[in-house]
Amino acid sequence: MQRSLLFLLCAVAPLMAQAGDATDNQLIERAVRDYIESQHKADPARMERGLDPKLAKRTYWQAADGSEFIMHTDYDTMVKVARTYNKDGGKFPAQPRVDIKILDVDQRVATVKLSADEWIDYMHLYKNQRSEWKIVNVLWQYHDTARQVNKK
Repeated sequence: MQRSLLFLLCAVAPLMAQAGDATDNQLIERAVRDYIESQHKADPARMERGLDPKLAKRTYWQAADGSEFIMHTDYDTMVKVARTYNKDGGKFPAQPRVDIKILDVDQRVATVKLSADEWIDYMHLYKNQRSEWKIVNVLWQYHDTARQVNKK
């Protein structure tokens, strides 16, 4: 009897661990969806829910004089983007592309790749003390990297 109970525990334990991972994966995906869908639907509350207040979003950019620099975007700017960028509903296709790939999860940190219509985001998330997954870092570029330039 003890052997069969031990066998059962050994067989079920990995499944229980996977269930926990599935919940984390669902919460990670929700944070990423909050980030992208808040822009689609002009919903700043969703952006706030998905981001950590210390968000650092970056990309490389070419200035009008040809020099390259790193462009920074912060939490407040992204909440403003969610509120205003697509307020009229015309910035995205009717069925926007949202492809989320969770690349790695290790306890309280995760790396995710988001491919959207115009760009790609590599994201780092962490699970805070309230078990909420928050986006803390984003490195992005347009699919067409020739767009990453000031034209003035």
